[in-house]
Order: sequence, then structure tokens, then C-alpha cells
Amino acid sequence: MRARIYKPAKTAMSSGTAKTKHWVLEYAPQSAREVDPLMGWTSSDDTQSQVRLTFDSKQEALDYARSQGIEAIVQEPKKRRPNVRSGGYGENFATNRKGAWTH
Repeated sequence: MRARIYKPAKTAMSSGTAKTKHWVLEYAPQSAREVDPLMGWTSSDDTQSQVRLTFDSKQEALDYARSQGIEAIVQEPKKRRPNVRSGGYGENFATNRKGAWTH
């Protein structure tokens, strides 16, 4: 049984970092998905693909995988470049703006 351990990225829809603090262990799919000819839904008989375990640290996830005999691949997260503006959000409403407001 194979799995991957990773730290999820933030969603593209928000600038927040919710649900990105924990490490996740997901099993690799063992069989391909099939399309139901009547309804058009995709399904699979692989129940392990529905399992998603979260851990507080990478080491906890690795220890769990080792204890259960799971072959795990670790994907390290890419570092984000911080986007810090000198004026912050209040800069959008500055009254002492030197140039024309372009929005």
C-alpha cells in the first residue's frame, strides 16, 4: 500500500492560511475510476482513496506510516514569499496619496 505525506497549500480563493498547518497522509489509488453509464457519475471500489489522515507534524505522519507498514512518499511544501506592504490595507484609503488613484 502506497501513500503520500504532504502539507496542503492555501486555497486560491482566499489569502488566508486555514487548513495548511497540519500534515496529511493520503493513500494512492489502487484502481482506476469508472464512469457509471446510466448516471454519468464516477465511482471506484477502492475505499482507501477516501481516507485522509491529518497529523500535527511530519514526523508523526512518518511514524504512523512506518508502524502500519505503509510505503510513504513525503512531498515538502514550497515556501511562500511574504507579501507585506508598508502601508498595509489602510494604504488603499490614504488621503496623502502623491499620484492619481488608478482603480
